[in-house]
Amino acid sequence: MASKVRLYVDQPLGEGQTVRLDRDQAHYLFSVMRLGPGAVLTLFNGQDGEWDAEVALADKKGGALVCRTLTRPQGSPPDLWLMFAPVKKARTDFIVEKAVEMGAARIMPVLTDYTNAERVRGDRMAAHIREAAEQCGISYLPDVTEPEKLARVLDHWPDGRRLMFCDETRLGAATSLATEPRQPWAILIGPEGGFSGGERERLAGLPYALPVSLGPRILRADTAAVAALALWQAALGDWA
Repeated sequence: MASKVRLYVDQPLGEGQTVRLDRDQAHYLFSVMRLGPGAVLTLFNGQDGEWDAEVALADKKGGALVCRTLTRPQGSPPDLWLMFAPVKKARTDFIVEKAVEMGAARIMPVLTDYTNAERVRGDRMAAHIREAAEQCGISYLPDVTEPEKLARVLDHWPDGRRLMFCDETRLGAATSLATEPRQPWAILIGPEGGFSGGERERLAGLPYALPVSLGPRILRADTAAVAALALWQAALGDWA
């Protein structure tokens, strides 16, 4: 029986391929999960699909696994970006984890006029992305970008991508994505203080932007991210 343990590795995967473990991975598999030689676990690297692998060598300082069987071909998420203004550390971690679980293909911190937490650690975000991918059963890792000013992102917006702009001033307004096209999209979540008047005016004037309401109550930024992703997925994503 295959193990329920899933592990992301930054190494090639293929039949008979040996995967070497670092100290942290070995500690997790052999000390925390109590796996030993002959145990089977699932590996993925974001490129080569999902593989059952067998523990060939278990050691406190390292170890080795051998790929046996391809259990699922490489998957990919909907072409959806999540853009959000960084908030306090734990809430940013929550947004990143839920973006992975909800199927975002790219996670983009953006700096708005009222952003109050401009420092984002890329290594911390990457670790949360890996852990979330291991937990939720996907075989890919979303891209993550360095924080960039919202104005600059909009200045270089790619052709053919729509923008779902979550506008807190539209409380209770009807929101329907049912008639919107299935094409590349992005979702934009503002900071705790909301968007500035200038930002809202610019967003409202963009031909590719769609202002939406997330219901009759003002949501925290981390809650808004989950609500917006669910709204889009149910209408235009792989839930529909």
